Amino acid sequence: MRLIGRIFGGLLLLVILAVAGAAMWFWFTPVGVNNYINKVTIQLAVDSPELMTGLGMIDNTPLDFHSGKLADYTKAQDDKTIAKLKKARAGLDKYGPDGLEGQELLSWEITAWFFDDLIRQADFDYGGYRVVQNSGVTVDLPQFLTDTHVIKNEKSVKRYISRVNEFGRVLDEVKARVEDDRDHGVIPPDFIIEKSLGVMRSFIEGGAAENPLVTTMPDKLKEIDGLSDDQQAAYLEEIENAVETAVIPGYEAMIALYEELLQNTDHNAGIWRIPDGDKIYAAALKSNTTTNMTADEIHNVGLSEVARIESEMDAIMTAEGYTEGTVSERVKALMTAPEHNFPNTDEGRQQMLDYLVELNDEVMAKAPEFFATIPDQELEIVRVPEYSQDSAPGGYYNQAAIDGSRPGRFYINLKNTTDNPRWTLPTLLYHEAAPGHHFQISVSQKMKNVPMLRTLSPFSAYTEGWALYAERLAAQDMGMYDDDPLGDLGRLQAEMFRAVRLVVDTGMHAKKWSREEAIAYMVEKTGMTEEEVTREIERYVVWPGQATAYKTGQLAILDIRAKAEAELGDKFNLRDFNEMILINGAMPLDILREVADDWVAEQKA
Repeated sequence: MRLIGRIFGGLLLLVILAVAGAAMWFWFTPVGVNNYINKVTIQLAVDSPELMTGLGMIDNTPLDFHSGKLADYTKAQDDKTIAKLKKARAGLDKYGPDGLEGQELLSWEITAWFFDDLIRQADFDYGGYRVVQNSGVTVDLPQFLTDTHVIKNEKSVKRYISRVNEFGRVLDEVKARVEDDRDHGVIPPDFIIEKSLGVMRSFIEGGAAENPLVTTMPDKLKEIDGLSDDQQAAYLEEIENAVETAVIPGYEAMIALYEELLQNTDHNAGIWRIPDGDKIYAAALKSNTTTNMTADEIHNVGLSEVARIESEMDAIMTAEGYTEGTVSERVKALMTAPEHNFPNTDEGRQQMLDYLVELNDEVMAKAPEFFATIPDQELEIVRVPEYSQDSAPGGYYNQAAIDGSRPGRFYINLKNTTDNPRWTLPTLLYHEAAPGHHFQISVSQKMKNVPMLRTLSPFSAYTEGWALYAERLAAQDMGMYDDDPLGDLGRLQAEMFRAVRLVVDTGMHAKKWSREEAIAYMVEKTGMTEEEVTREIERYVVWPGQATAYKTGQLAILDIRAKAEAELGDKFNLRDFNEMILINGAMPLDILREVADDWVAEQKA
């Protein structure tokens, strides 16, 4: 994958702050650690127009020099970025940690850990797979263009057309990188290539006129004031021509290359199969968990958590009269029971969306009792784009634009409504929306007098750990399942899902489990459908270590809370504790423990 994308873990990053009449921050002479961090973060991010558009802070302003462009995906550009990164890290030592305290010291510690982690990962020139079924430019750029690039006037339409044309150049550059990967022994497994081919073929079938880059535009063009029917038709013709001449040939060339790769690969799942795979996985675990836990330690924690959660699930189902079969067999029966599923029709899908909106209203009504800061960013609940639903997870969250041009969005995969029975939906919402990612990311965007990097949450163990902690908070503290035992079963099933991830991720990448072994284990323990489990397992294959972040982070936050409760006794206030965890933004877990220790000391005083 491209370095900038790896650096920010799929998060859309913008770190340019424009103030009317002022120059951009990277022209400032840094005075103090905060200004230095802002300067070097800008220098790292400015090479990626996609990242800059992501938060929308300077699109369609006089400082907008990027929104008709796409990034340079060549190896030469990656090398320049790595050099910038190493220079930035060396310069950080001139600003601390000696002599710093409070938020400035925290900013230095977080940034130093982050840069050191990026450098560790950059040591591997061939550290993973560049184009796969659920990520890479063939998946990410179409959704970026249709969902993230804002169409608001004729200038933004022209820039969209420019970007669609640039897409062809990007595909050529990435194809060259995939060929270079191949020449250095990095080829995805056969089943990943087959799924990737399916996604690419699906995207271009039907030709330019039926392509999502074209079909999503008519409604947007109609919203532009003063744009005549003839002008709309002319712009659509330009977009269709760009797809026909630039995008489709690029996909066809990538498809031909992947058909060739399919003849020269194997069926092994773990990253150990590529050169330096064991070292790559160790670095991935450290990056994703922000701990020094080994693969064996993580595997054993997973096994222990699976056993505990299985026992709690059994107790709920027994109390509800579901007693026949194993835990997973009973869960599977509940998953497929018609009375617990929305119809797999357009009407049923809309009913599911309406139900999620209702749940969100309910949890937001209770939120002020448990949170000091409530997001003012709007939340939309929408379906995963149909062109990417085959390889997308059950749900995910995209953060709001800081300038308000785009709300936070919770995406729900509606390909098959039986993948998400009614009793599983509350927990999915609490994880992705309130009080999970939508709260965590929205609160971090509000931080003042800290470097912009602090507001962008580039630590999965914290962000996913918080979201999984939020699921439990909704149940045990907010009482969202008091009258819904099957909903609580859904929470435990979701927690089981994350515990199983610890087992199968380390199983494949460290213990050489096959794809089929991992699928069988996950089906056995979760009761999920084999189709849904297969999508998940294949995601872990191409993103080694990422799936371990969730449960590792949750267990750390729960441990931090238990310690605070024990030390503070009656002085412990849950609302204040949640605020402390959220208000400083994402950070490595060991640093979070230090912050919590300081907070406990303050509460005692």
